Amino acid sequence: MAGGVNKVILIGNLGADPEVRFTPGGQAVANFRIATSESWNDKNGQKQERTEWHRIVVWGKLAELCGEYLKKGRQCFVEGRLQTREWMDKENKKNYTTEVVATSVTFLGGRDAGEGYSGGAGGGRRQQQGNGGYGQGRDDYGQPPPMGMDDGGGMGGNHGGAADEDIPF
Repeated sequence: MAGGVNKVILIGNLGADPEVRFTPGGQAVANFRIATSESWNDKNGQKQERTEWHRIVVWGKLAELCGEYLKKGRQCFVEGRLQTREWMDKENKKNYTTEVVATSVTFLGGRDAGEGYSGGAGGGRRQQQGNGGYGQGRDDYGQPPPMGMDDGGGMGGNHGGAADEDIPF
């Protein structure tokens, strides 16, 4: 397999409301963190739990929808890819951040789980996916985002059901 696989699938709860900003070119970008937890019994039979926090970045129309419908505590299903970027802090020190660049976000739960979307035949869920390219007979929401994040900005339609691709588990 040439190039390998970079795929992330997460279901978790938002730690805070998404922060939505716009690039100088008008492209929306949303940032939020979700928590995932796992629990197990240790060798003494005591229940243990570990929570991991994941930084999520969403581009384009999907970023705007996340800002509108996702709220702190709301559960969501995120598909995307890992990306590490470098940045300079105020002391001119190089830092690195690894985040999930989302290509699909499904809003889980209903209004009781936050102030999100909960209508239609999708069972209280709403899913939007990137189209993997721009101008392919679907809505075109502008140029790809900067820094090589070219597969997360365009949007397909509303997909209330499950994806047609195989789930690897």
